[in-house]
Amino acid sequence: LVGLTGPWISGGIEFNWPQHHRPSTYLPIDFTIEKEDDGTVTVWVNEQERMFHQKGMAGFTLRPGCARLEIRGKLYYPTPVPQTFLWWANPAVAVNYYYQSVFPADVHAVFDHGKRDVSTYPIATGVYYKMDYSAGVDISRYKNIPVPTSYMAIQSRYDFVGGYENDSRGGVLHVADHHVSPGKKQWTWGNGDFGQAWDRNLTDSDGPYIELMAGVFTDNQPDFTWLQPYEQKTFTQYFIPYRELGVVKNASRDLIMNLEETAGGVVLKLLAVRKLDNVRIVVSKAGRTLFETERTLTVEEVFEQIVALDGLDETCMAAVYDQSGRVLLSWSPEPKGTKPTPEPAKAALDPQDVASTEQLYLTGLHLEQYRHATYRPEDYYLEALRRDPSDVRNNNAMGLLLIRKGQFVKAEPYLRQAIATLTERNPNPYDGEPYYNLGVALKFQGRNEEAYDAFYKACWNAAWQGPGYYALAQLSVAAGNWDRALDEVDNALLRNWHNHRARHLKTIILRNLGREAEARALIEESLKIDPFNYGVSFESCLMSGDVAARKALQQLMREDNHNYEELILDYAGAGCWSEMVAVADFAEEGVQSPSPMLYYYKAWALASLGRHTESLETIKKAEVLPADPFFPNRLEAIIALEYASRAYDKASKALYLLGDIWYDKRQYPEAIAAWEKSIEIDDTYPTVLRNLALASFNKLHDAGRAVELLEKAFALDQTDGRILMELDQLYKRINRSHEFRLAHLDQNKKVAFGRDDLYLEYATLLNQLGRYEEAIAMIDSRKFHPWEGGEGKVPAQYQLARVELVKQLLAKHDYAKALEWIEQCFVYPPNLGEGKLQGAQENDFNYFKGCALEGLGRQDEAKQCFLAASKGLSEPAAAMYYNDQKPDKIFYQGLALLKLGETAQAQERFDRLIGYGQEHLDDIFKMDYFAVSLPDLQIWEDDMTRRNRIHCLYLMGLGHMGRGEHDAAARYFNEAACLDNNHQGVQIHQIMNNNR
Repeated sequence: LVGLTGPWISGGIEFNWPQHHRPSTYLPIDFTIEKEDDGTVTVWVNEQERMFHQKGMAGFTLRPGCARLEIRGKLYYPTPVPQTFLWWANPAVAVNYYYQSVFPADVHAVFDHGKRDVSTYPIATGVYYKMDYSAGVDISRYKNIPVPTSYMAIQSRYDFVGGYENDSRGGVLHVADHHVSPGKKQWTWGNGDFGQAWDRNLTDSDGPYIELMAGVFTDNQPDFTWLQPYEQKTFTQYFIPYRELGVVKNASRDLIMNLEETAGGVVLKLLAVRKLDNVRIVVSKAGRTLFETERTLTVEEVFEQIVALDGLDETCMAAVYDQSGRVLLSWSPEPKGTKPTPEPAKAALDPQDVASTEQLYLTGLHLEQYRHATYRPEDYYLEALRRDPSDVRNNNAMGLLLIRKGQFVKAEPYLRQAIATLTERNPNPYDGEPYYNLGVALKFQGRNEEAYDAFYKACWNAAWQGPGYYALAQLSVAAGNWDRALDEVDNALLRNWHNHRARHLKTIILRNLGREAEARALIEESLKIDPFNYGVSFESCLMSGDVAARKALQQLMREDNHNYEELILDYAGAGCWSEMVAVADFAEEGVQSPSPMLYYYKAWALASLGRHTESLETIKKAEVLPADPFFPNRLEAIIALEYASRAYDKASKALYLLGDIWYDKRQYPEAIAAWEKSIEIDDTYPTVLRNLALASFNKLHDAGRAVELLEKAFALDQTDGRILMELDQLYKRINRSHEFRLAHLDQNKKVAFGRDDLYLEYATLLNQLGRYEEAIAMIDSRKFHPWEGGEGKVPAQYQLARVELVKQLLAKHDYAKALEWIEQCFVYPPNLGEGKLQGAQENDFNYFKGCALEGLGRQDEAKQCFLAASKGLSEPAAAMYYNDQKPDKIFYQGLALLKLGETAQAQERFDRLIGYGQEHLDDIFKMDYFAVSLPDLQIWEDDMTRRNRIHCLYLMGLGHMGRGEHDAAARYFNEAACLDNNHQGVQIHQIMNNNR
């Protein structure tokens, strides 16, 4: 949900899907909107066919007079293996100085993302997001949060979360069953210069906002939930505007309540979301009724009553009852006393350090479920199998992981070993999952008879009868055994009535048995459950031949290639090759720009029907279509693309797409082999050359080949700004000279200046070549658009150019001009697209300002600047992120202390820099377990151990320069510069050391 306006909602629904399910295009979600008599607006979200879409929007507006927004959603991944998902509704709420998040009263602590940090709530009392709240700060209030901050509730037995403006006395609540929707989150950019800059970037004129988020089947981000094969999960959420009640204590879909202390007792406030006739309202303490009345509550009127009561405690209760005596809503204060604050999450141990095979399995499963960026689940499964090769769960997990990666043959031995262990003493195991997974692996290999046996054995366990019988029915249809297939699909539906693909399959079976009346009845019933079941609708078209019905279905499916591809794969799973061809032809009628995958799937189907000439012509048709907007990500795509590359010896496009899907699944040798074959056939397609360049550098460690391939890719299309950016980053990564890179960008300036990143690289190169005035002119004349997580890059160049000019002016004794330039470093102009982060270290700026003031004879002001420059964190660390303490800041603390005559303290700062560098110079770098990103663009993989060495050499150079040991400083700076000629800190301090 985006764009809340005051207490009324106006915006859209935003859906975010996991990265490995990202779509090739962002398309609207299927939805319908209904308004009920009581003012409720209902948004019906239909997710059956949307599992490939990472993001979609469905627009709506709630205006005064609408009581609530109701979202009824269902999550359905029609895949044969378990998947994970994450669902958060995301209202962006306009806020101001008086805004307050409304969490239930039992929320006493909140977690950061991944539960990596924790804070007490609402009064924070420690360090959270690097902010010191030890004085006790109410972080429920927007005005008190100065930096970008998330917090998510740690368990609550209440069904609501929301926010309230204490000045306008309006707010919005999210209400949903907390057993299904436990996620309660607030995110803000912060009420500071940094956050205000992001507010300007992301809203046109509404000013600051927060994201008031609600998670379904999840309580943290990331906190993925499993969906078993063909499982459907359903949920209902309500978004309710409210007024005048303040920070409410409880809420339901029909009623909102607040009870708080006031002069003369307590005040009870109630607001009905719909008319509630003759309800009984009671306030009691220790079982004694203090107030009771009977009222009709309406949306228009806020009920308010002061009750004489000497303070609130856990024995107090406010309750509203309907006419039958059922409690509509109640609330009692939380018991007095301090609740323990939970511990933050702990990093996973390395596989060899995990104590047991069970913990290895659970860690691997966690990494797989949470899609960890750097830790690999297979490392844990394989370590467990090294210790115990017969372990059932690790063998099954490893087999399933390989299925997901498209390695069906490699998966089979692990699954057979799991089965061998399970059946060693009992041929009828408690868990049938390994049998089911073996069936999936065998079916993808085309070994249908063996797969049938494995699926049937899985069905001996109730847990696997739903997907197992469905898989059996598919194989029976493929074998033409219609009666058996009907029994099997009925068994599947007995276990999972909302398996929409089973409903489609049963329609296919009934049609082929000539039982069209039953098929039509099933279609009608299925469409009542899900009007977006394209499979049963297509079956209806096949039976009727109705042209109008076909047109209506095409309109419903929109020009969405994914819809047609999913429908094709429904038929492929049951070996319905003729129907696959029919869907492909149907897509050609309904899609203006069909994806090449539609044709590759069609070719696969035609070959399976023995129509090889038509199949070859279809592959040729796919080969001439543009592949840029499409990215295959289904396992069946591997089969279709491998067939196409075998059937047609010039199928370069199929090999390119096959390489894409292999690389996405981290099967790098297969990806590289496919791309190499592709360019052997046709080396004029820039993207395959670009992809192979990435693989050559990052996986084969062949920088020369990477440069050759990427230069050729750019030569083929010199309008492609992305490839130009990647080529420049590659030159940067291999230490090409600044002059060479600047000349190359100059040759392609029009393309380069169309992108912020290349424009900034150009300005950075000017700084590195000492052309500071030109860099300043460039930066000051452009409006930049930073990306989240990459902040700090534009201000860094803006400030560096000015500081270097200041150094030159100080050397010329032009102190007034130096003061003018250094003052600009403390303020971020709006065109940078960023604001200053609270707590930003400015030791160098204060130091040089003090030098300028000292030169002007303004000694008292200079001393204050040197004092400011001497403050701050003084312990060196690995500085990776924008808001990390930079080592040169400690160096300038030392210089400022020297100016103040504090020689011993200054030497201590310099010694710490040298000591840290010496201690950590030879460290082997290990990525932090909770790191989710790096601030630098990581197109070309870096050696982080080498990066650590450069950092330590830099620190040692700074320390020795501060101590006046300039020859030693030069040695360390020179070694660091040889390793990386783009480290600007090394470069400017190397010059500073030489110019002493």
